[in-house]
Amino acid sequence: MLSRVANSFYWIARYIERAENYARFISVNLNLIPDLPSGSGEQWEPLIFTSGDQELFKERYGEPSRENVIRFLTFDESNPNSIFSCIHSARENARTIRENLPSELFEQINKYYLSVQNTMTHNRFALSESATFYSEIRNASHLVNGISDSCLTHTEGWHFLNIGRLLERADKASRLLDVKYFILLPSVSTVGTPFDLLQWSALLKSISAFQMYHKKYSKSSPQTIAEFILLDREFPRSIHYCLIHAETSLRQISGSEPSNETSLNILLDFSNIAQKKLGLLRSELDIISIEEIFNFGLHEYLDKLQIEINNVGLAIHETFFSPN
Repeated sequence: MLSRVANSFYWIARYIERAENYARFISVNLNLIPDLPSGSGEQWEPLIFTSGDQELFKERYGEPSRENVIRFLTFDESNPNSIFSCIHSARENARTIRENLPSELFEQINKYYLSVQNTMTHNRFALSESATFYSEIRNASHLVNGISDSCLTHTEGWHFLNIGRLLERADKASRLLDVKYFILLPSVSTVGTPFDLLQWSALLKSISAFQMYHKKYSKSSPQTIAEFILLDREFPRSIHYCLIHAETSLRQISGSEPSNETSLNILLDFSNIAQKKLGLLRSELDIISIEEIFNFGLHEYLDKLQIEINNVGLAIHETFFSPN
């Protein structure tokens, strides 16, 4: 497969996943507002930290009000990571490789883009109707993923889509967990209070994990929530699950089969540096416990994890997309 085509597959998935994540984060935050304790204030600045675009937001808007944050993360064309910018970029990538895509997939991406563009162009977005709008964003993203899984042959192109989707999902889950633990909590005195539990529940809902978490754990606690998001092998939005299945797709692309996967074997049994980096990161999550992570420091561990996920992305770019 041409590197240009592979790059487009990979970034279509990352952009679609990013748009869906932001829609979910904003929607959950809006739904949380009526349940906040009196005087606690709305929590919008943490969403900017989750996106990693603090400097651009400060330059463009300054005050992290509800309206400013929603505009920045949803429609701002100068923000390359806004929902509109992501869907636009996904459509442009799809357009350049249209001959490699099922017609149903391109049509859904195009329809998705035109719907958001129409809302933005005609200024039809209203906070009172935001729940419907962000639900439509999530549903449109799910349709893209569903069509790609069911209509696209599961060869190299699909595996690049899958890797892009899963790395983006893992990155955003780690950032959201880090923001909740390190930034969002206003005071140590609120730990264990109803307000604290409300925020942790909002975190679970932000990654569509609320019901699945409560099927596995009878009581909520920060440690078990962090464990579920970080280390669960079966929940499709946990970081560990994402890395396991991204590595499977990377092995399919690289043409290598897993052996006895100890850390030593991963150092010896890989076809490229991307596979090595992802294999080592996945194997670390295989053996680490949540107690070890908390002893290390959850914020410090998540910061390290985000760097390593970014390094995997850079290695994928250098291995498959960079011109020789």
